[in-house]
Amino acid sequence: MKKHNRVVIESGSKKVFASALDWPGWSRSGKTDAQALEALAAYADRYEKVTALAGLPGVTAAAQEFSVIEHQAGDGVTDFGVPAHVATAEHEPMTAAECDRQVALLCACWAYFDEVVPRISEELRKGPRGGGRDRAQIVEHTLEAERSYARQIGVRTPKGGMSSLQGLQDHRDAVCEVIRKVNSSDERGKGWPVRYFIRRAAWHVLDHAWEMEDKDLSGEHA
Repeated sequence: MKKHNRVVIESGSKKVFASALDWPGWSRSGKTDAQALEALAAYADRYEKVTALAGLPGVTAAAQEFSVIEHQAGDGVTDFGVPAHVATAEHEPMTAAECDRQVALLCACWAYFDEVVPRISEELRKGPRGGGRDRAQIVEHTLEAERSYARQIGVRTPKGGMSSLQGLQDHRDAVCEVIRKVNSSDERGKGWPVRYFIRRAAWHVLDHAWEMEDKDLSGEHA
């Protein structure tokens, strides 16, 4: 029997996101629901590199089907390119085993990003009008967003606190610790539910890892 992966659709006026709720980081966009789901399926093979790092079974497009469990109305943030709305299911606590699994996938997304950076050319392919960031700018942006997102679950790493490998690891260890603590105690704060935090953080870091691979000028990413 094929596994039906739960998907939430977030629709703006210009862009639609399809996000696999049980596979954080596996989230793609299109102009319509159908295009977003098609893009999600097309990235299954690339996402399998993440599941391998997490020590989990893969999600090949040939072996899975999507089950859309929720449609959300997006807004300008969605159209800007961010899956910015919390799914109803993400308000529910996870079992300890599922929490560990989700954390493992988030850590795998971090690891994938960290592996991509040193093998990508510093100068990246530009857009049709010459726009776009180079590798160092993407890395700086991604890590700053990672630090900013973490504040939504109560992890406050000072600016510059992730500039060393040890500082980055300490930050990520603190994030994983808080995720497990909040999930197990069913605490509810004013920030993001931890399940949404995992999805948002994993999507952002993986999206930029794939961006760097796609814009790499060295030809080493394949």
